[in-house]
Amino acid sequence: MGRKACMLVATFVVFNALSAQRNVSAPEPFGPVPTAAQVAWQRMEMNMFCHFGPNTFTGLEWGDGTEPEDVFNPSSLDCGQWVAVAKGAGFGGIIITAKHHDGFCLWPNPESDHTVRQSAWRGGNGDVLAELSEACRKGGVKFGIYISPWDRNAPTYGTPAYNKVFLKTLRHAHTNYGPIFEQWFDGANGEGPNGKRQVYDWKKFNAQTRRLQPDAVIFSDVGPGCRWVGNETGICGRTCWSRLDISGYGPGADAPAQDILNAGNYNGECWVPAETDVSIRPGWFWRESEHPKSVKELMDIYYSSVGRNSLLLLNVPPDDRGLIPAEDSLRLVEFRSALDGVFKMDIAKKADLIVSSNVRSSHKKTRGKDTSYYDPHTLVDDDYDTYWATDDSATSAWVLFRFNEPQTINRVMLQEYIPLGQRVEKFHIEIQDADGSWHTVAEETTIGYKRIVLMETVKARSVRVHIDRSRACPVLNRLGLFHDDESYK
Repeated sequence: MGRKACMLVATFVVFNALSAQRNVSAPEPFGPVPTAAQVAWQRMEMNMFCHFGPNTFTGLEWGDGTEPEDVFNPSSLDCGQWVAVAKGAGFGGIIITAKHHDGFCLWPNPESDHTVRQSAWRGGNGDVLAELSEACRKGGVKFGIYISPWDRNAPTYGTPAYNKVFLKTLRHAHTNYGPIFEQWFDGANGEGPNGKRQVYDWKKFNAQTRRLQPDAVIFSDVGPGCRWVGNETGICGRTCWSRLDISGYGPGADAPAQDILNAGNYNGECWVPAETDVSIRPGWFWRESEHPKSVKELMDIYYSSVGRNSLLLLNVPPDDRGLIPAEDSLRLVEFRSALDGVFKMDIAKKADLIVSSNVRSSHKKTRGKDTSYYDPHTLVDDDYDTYWATDDSATSAWVLFRFNEPQTINRVMLQEYIPLGQRVEKFHIEIQDADGSWHTVAEETTIGYKRIVLMETVKARSVRVHIDRSRACPVLNRLGLFHDDESYK
């Protein structure tokens, strides 16, 4: 797939509409740009993964497909509770393991004899996907699914016939449970009954998914909607491009090297942003002997995922009752409280002066005064579609925030307006202390959708952010200043 195929016509429609409305010369899009669905996905920032199935009851991470169907028997399944937990934590969506490697389907998939239909749960009439999709719809949370291509139960696995079975499996899941915001694929590939490794038809899998769920962002090592970050520890690259070269690569064994997945490609042909998947517990499936990470650990993960231009997919596994355990739910409440404690008050909005070294040359009259559509005050106006931009010739620039009284700061958040592409490749931050002296307190590389810079706590009369090198004129729609007292544990 070439660069042209990765560009989104719809983005240009939005771009042209904004230009016409403003009657000004907006910046041209740079490089590959995200689809509207990818922008909406990235703005969700955090979603909840739910690993749930026979492994919940056997204690295994990977079942072998021979588990009796009756082993799946949650006593008190309540997907409404999952949704309430997700909303309380600030997650925008839930992705469920509709079929893991053992082949067991959490819905009555007609292409399999290893499903909830063959279990004793609810007399064989249960359907986890139906209950969860309905709970998500009622609760205002988006619904997504993970369907593993590896199937340790399917008799056709390891033969060309399996791809047709898998396509029918996808079709059934994609046409019976409403809109799906993300289809999660991995490249897991085991040995079939004839000793041959399955050759997946990813081209057909992706094409059918796009046709049946056109707004679904497709996850795999190489997207095409979003990519694996390359690890399961919650750490995105300190340099992270949303661009990736996918030609000649594929999911699983054919994926790019892990350091490339972590950082992306500087000149990547397609827009394939990173997704960071990590579990709140040591394992992916619930075990009574395991316990959730601390708030400190979750905050560190947030800063190294969302804070580095990635979406965080946090696995919160339901237990054998079919409920999110109380200790996990409480930990997520504490995590949400810690995030709110840091980010609810943007110190940048208290600045008595916001100026920049360059403002894009386009003006309007407001109450008799000349103002700009691209003024740096847009950095604090909470409108996603307004932004500070420079002239095309100004690929380095700075913006300054000055305060009447020194402010305590140790977090700086920057956001590029990604519908126009990712541009910034290097920036640094200076503060002016109470004595009037300037000090460099951080030097970083990429920004992308969101970058949160962690620095030592300082008392600043002024903060100046220098865009040292941008591949086209910088376009930033948010710059926030915050203080994290790190009182959580």
